[in-house]
Amino acid sequence: MKEDSSGGRQATMRSMAGRVRHLGAAKSGTRDLWLMRLTSVALLFLAIAFVWIMLTLVGKDLPQVRAQFSHPLVPILMLLFILASIVHMKIGMQSIIDDYVHAVHLKEWAMMANIFFSVGLGVAAIFAVLKLGGI
Repeated sequence: MKEDSSGGRQATMRSMAGRVRHLGAAKSGTRDLWLMRLTSVALLFLAIAFVWIMLTLVGKDLPQVRAQFSHPLVPILMLLFILASIVHMKIGMQSIIDDYVHAVHLKEWAMMANIFFSVGLGVAAIFAVLKLGGI
């Protein structure tokens, strides 16, 4: 029961556990919201680092790029940027699919495609960073 503005009690359909966990019908809304906010804040700083790294690479040849990527801070920042970007992209696209795709089978296929695309892009980007680092 929940109090309404007149001081009386109002019936609610949510269970006690659901109210404590703040989970809606999809059972992941709050977690996705917080993960989206977390990746947004992380990307504020990681995007600045990414742009800075890219600007320092302008005009350099492959051996110079590999030398820069041999320093541990550069690949760590790049990998964190990739991870945060991929997670942020996946959740954002999942939200769009949830909101605008109404056919059940099409929604399932779109969700699977979103996951496969996110994982594939993430693995390719991580491979590229590791390859440049000589790992």
